[in-house]
Amino acid sequence: MHYNTIFNQLQLFFSRHEFEKTVNRYNGDRYVKTFKCWHQFKTLLYSQATGKNSLRDIVTGLSVHYKKLYHLGLGRVTRSNLSHANNKRSYKIYESTFYWLFEKCKSITPKHKFKFKNSLYSLDATTVDLCLSIFPWAKFRRAKGGIKIHSLLDHRGHIPSFIVITDAKQHEGKVAKSLELPLSSDSILVFDKAYIDFKWLKILDNSKVFWVTRAKSNMKYEFIGQLKHNNKKGIISDKIIKLTGLKTAHKYPDKIRMVKYYDKKTEKQYTFITNNFKLAAYTITQIYKERWQVELFFKWIKQNLKIKTFIGTSKNAVLSQIWIAMIYYLLLAYIKYQTKYKHSLLKLARIIKETIFERANLIDLLSLDFNKINKLRGSPQLEISFTF
Repeated sequence: MHYNTIFNQLQLFFSRHEFEKTVNRYNGDRYVKTFKCWHQFKTLLYSQATGKNSLRDIVTGLSVHYKKLYHLGLGRVTRSNLSHANNKRSYKIYESTFYWLFEKCKSITPKHKFKFKNSLYSLDATTVDLCLSIFPWAKFRRAKGGIKIHSLLDHRGHIPSFIVITDAKQHEGKVAKSLELPLSSDSILVFDKAYIDFKWLKILDNSKVFWVTRAKSNMKYEFIGQLKHNNKKGIISDKIIKLTGLKTAHKYPDKIRMVKYYDKKTEKQYTFITNNFKLAAYTITQIYKERWQVELFFKWIKQNLKIKTFIGTSKNAVLSQIWIAMIYYLLLAYIKYQTKYKHSLLKLARIIKETIFERANLIDLLSLDFNKINKLRGSPQLEISFTF
């Protein structure tokens, strides 16, 4: 039986029609004869899947498999063509593609681990350091460059539902206030203390969005009530407070719930505040603990995707590469949930990297049916590559 390459099967997850609509919106292929946006997209996707570090690595890797590229509609790729495309074609083409894929992905993601039906999101940001002499447009400090990736993580499948990329000087709290986050009413948003601005929290409250965060040590308040709680789970107190600070009381005049919790594992006491008065106190503490998933997300993409070393130096090239990386993350998540793949995203990424130009069925690879895979390939080397 004949199979297309794994790389060919990966691109089938994308709608060429939707992609071309986006390209036309941003005039991406205007005056372009050969190396169009679709070719650039496939080339950068290949770069992410195989972990290439430079234009030379990408071109060399593709040239080795030149005959197989014929079936992808991808001709000869040169460094000059790819470099020019990365610098000149708007990164917004790939930003839009990311959100198109997210809409497709979120329909099959599993529910979060909590019993409540509210959607749960974590908001956080991470900094990617850049060499100031090579990326002068990304000046962060006197002798340092950097960009900041702000992400809203959907805990249904732990996938990013909203991403904003700014220069590293932008404080995450200020960026959050300027955004229109895609949060429906009754959603729960969790974030750390850096985001606390009671004017912004009031806006969330008015939008019927629940928020959970940790209290700052210098917050001024008074107790106005108390809720019942279970001491057996580490809950010290569950009270209702009102802000008394000169400015904060004006910004947030409503009551706030304060939960104090002792964690036996860390032997530390934590104080959480929220506008949700319905969920159990212990659930509030675990919601904040779940915020760690966004930290794990940032750690994963930094370790396993190419967002720390860049194949271009212009702002457009850097942003294009980051958006392609985020697209590839969503693609991995979509494959995992669509095929009910039981192993980690990392193992899935490794399998694709090792077999990207093999003529085999992707489902066969994910089921790890070695006998069938080796028969299709006619070589025992594939089985060896899966012994992680």
